[in-house]
Amino acid sequence: MRQVTVLLFLIVACFSLTGCLFNEKAVQGWDIDPQGATTLSLNPQGQIALVASSTQGLSLWDLHQSKKLATLGWQDPDHNLILHSAFSNNSRFAITATAQTFTVWDLGWGRALGLWSIDDAIIEDVAIANNGEKIALALSNNKVLYLNLGTGRRLEFLGHREKVNSVDMSANGKYVLSGGSDNNAFLWSTQTGQVIYPFPMKSRITQVALQQDGRFALVGDSTKHIAIWDLKTGQQQSKLNVKLRQQIISSARFSLSGDHVITGTPAGRVELWSALTGKNIKRWQMSGRKNTRPAATLVYDVAISPNTTAIAGTSAGLINAWSTE
Repeated sequence: MRQVTVLLFLIVACFSLTGCLFNEKAVQGWDIDPQGATTLSLNPQGQIALVASSTQGLSLWDLHQSKKLATLGWQDPDHNLILHSAFSNNSRFAITATAQTFTVWDLGWGRALGLWSIDDAIIEDVAIANNGEKIALALSNNKVLYLNLGTGRRLEFLGHREKVNSVDMSANGKYVLSGGSDNNAFLWSTQTGQVIYPFPMKSRITQVALQQDGRFALVGDSTKHIAIWDLKTGQQQSKLNVKLRQQIISSARFSLSGDHVITGTPAGRVELWSALTGKNIKRWQMSGRKNTRPAATLVYDVAISPNTTAIAGTSAGLINAWSTE
């Protein structure tokens, strides 16, 4: 009887403390690269994937038709690893970056528009506006670099006191959301460099995300605090009800309506939340490749498609889709 009681206790503890109850298996999966990915980005609708690997360079995939659209190759002649990538909100352009160089891609034509370098810092994250000209770089020297590649205008945002870890940009390129190791995130204007809203957190910021219509901002730190902020008022809208201790998110994206948000973790955990209340709606677990170490896979990017399918891509070079119904 005692053994049964202990077993029941462990089961209850598992569900209540670690949140290990996951929802159904994936309805579809794509094996993009058996060697894994060094970065992977999904477009906002979750229909196109931009994947970089250490063996094949950069490739563009149509997930709806399950086929490769283009092999874009390497970013630079030295074949340096591509570590960061992001789509523009309209999916026409993308930006990729190595540790100290970045390239803007015209995905309609499948070609690079140029290669630029950063000499005094390491690139930590990237973002790009709809016109393919306005870009933002999160840097290790405590700065965010905004560039208008069309006009040559350059702006350094100096609001952070430590390394900047994550950055996102509005579709029109007028606003940037950045988060750093100084426990602070800021929404600021690329026209003036002035802070519009500060978002203080309890520990270093690991992930930020803007809702495409400018309704909400997400800020997540390294001690499981993930907050949704109302950008009309600057006040906190909700706080995600995270169950795991010190859960860090490696990716996040709002649904097209802004009512929901999807997150991914370095351990392959993918979760759907209500942005309005912070309530957890569903959760799934990405699996790694067999006979590989580590078994868990970093979730590089997540998206919610127009038909409400949840999609996630990982460092294993795998992409999965689940029904949110």
